[in-house]
Amino acid sequence: MDKTIENCWEFMKYGREPGGSRADEFGVCPAATDASFNEINAGRNGGRICWAVAGTFCDNQVQGTFKHFRSGRRAAQNP
Repeated sequence: MDKTIENCWEFMKYGREPGGSRADEFGVCPAATDASFNEINAGRNGGRICWAVAGTFCDNQVQGTFKHFRSGRRAAQNP
């Protein structure tokens, strides 16, 4: 079976990629344009490592800084 690896904006369908249906309303997601993460985990830009990109859309809200986001994830994973 050939599985296509999707970037986060393709999988989540938030519409915040450049030209996306919600990009004008909510802005373009930084994961979709941050080339410093390109090809990590076989993704385009930050599309397969979006959890590490500040300003991404998760849990129906824009996330904060990387430090804040990362510490929140760690706390949630280690109760």
